[in-house]
Amino acid sequence: MRKLVYGMNLTLDGYIAAPGDDIGWGAADDGGSGDELFQWWLERELGIDLMLYGRKLWEAMSSHWPTGDQKPDATPAEIAFARNWRDTPKVVFSSTIDAVDWNARLVTGDAVAEITRLKAEDGGPMRVGGATLARAAVRAGLVDEYEVVTYPVLVGGGTPLFPALDSWVKLKLVETRTFPGGVVMTRYETRR
Repeated sequence: MRKLVYGMNLTLDGYIAAPGDDIGWGAADDGGSGDELFQWWLERELGIDLMLYGRKLWEAMSSHWPTGDQKPDATPAEIAFARNWRDTPKVVFSSTIDAVDWNARLVTGDAVAEITRLKAEDGGPMRVGGATLARAAVRAGLVDEYEVVTYPVLVGGGTPLFPALDSWVKLKLVETRTFPGGVVMTRYETRR
């Protein structure tokens, strides 16, 4: 059975995007944590066998990473991330787009049923990304691990990291790390 990981950057007040889907707070002033944090994300992504994307995150990722290693100012970590992104199989969940590329396949049906099916397969870890898709996986109890990277900024509203839940989800803290500039990563496993 595969493990499902949900990891995102978020603000101290719990949002993955400010109003208007603005994620500029994550790059505006990282206090010097950028390179070290990006390297941490790269190491985590290298251990993922299958990426699961909602439409918005797919559009953001596929607009940059297919050629991210060809930019003249790309760092070695960005080059490695772009190559890994292209090579890693992806599943995109959307009922509003017609086609996907870059080693991805499109699922237009029931996301929870498909994620449940994928989890039951043999294979390495999967990562779920995108607020709507991840919320469905969290609410269905499918997420095994949470990687939460908290930036020291308050935005006052936007897209929350977690959905409203019907019941509690108990977690076990398994790792913490502080990056320069006060960015803090906490990693939790779901207690079953």
